Amino acid sequence: MRNKKSPDEKKIQRINKIQRKFFGKITHVFDPPLPEGVPGRLDQIVACAEIKKGDCILDVGSGTGILLPLIHKYKPEKIFACDLSKEMLESLKKQHPYAITIRSDARDLTLPDGSIDLVFVNACYSNLVDKKGFLINISRMMKAGGRMVISHPMGRGFIDLLREKSPFPLDDFPHEPEAKIMLAPHGLNVNKYIDQEDLYILVAIKQNI
Repeated sequence: MRNKKSPDEKKIQRINKIQRKFFGKITHVFDPPLPEGVPGRLDQIVACAEIKKGDCILDVGSGTGILLPLIHKYKPEKIFACDLSKEMLESLKKQHPYAITIRSDARDLTLPDGSIDLVFVNACYSNLVDKKGFLINISRMMKAGGRMVISHPMGRGFIDLLREKSPFPLDDFPHEPEAKIMLAPHGLNVNKYIDQEDLYILVAIKQNI
């Protein structure tokens, strides 16, 4: 994803509509128990973020809140949970009432400039239609020194399996050289990169610019 221009607005809205409908019907798929090994890898993803007490956190593509209990134990000040699906967020709120839910495409979020310490993009990077718009808005909201974690607890190969049945397009995760090129214009530097068969983690830090 080399900083390609954003898709046209009609395409973005069309694919987002398909995603809202699709995920709204499968909230039950995200209920426990999780596949073997996934809970431990989710712990590893959250640990890589180095959450500090009092951090303000944004979880993009929260779904039913798979990361939230792992995040919450670090005692952040706020957790914003963002998702396209109303049904996903309703399920999330029942289980994790401490989260502040926002139904929105992350590129359209209106949180204040420099207000977020940490952004999680877990198991949803491939679904983001307007990645350039997403990065512009996310970097605007991040504090200098803030972290963004793009991750998947089942690795890039799992996206290939999903792609065969998905009603909407799914992009690959960027390899490290590509990620550096993609993130640099937004003041984000790659700090950590793990690309294993069953785990993908990319941690980027917002620079003072």
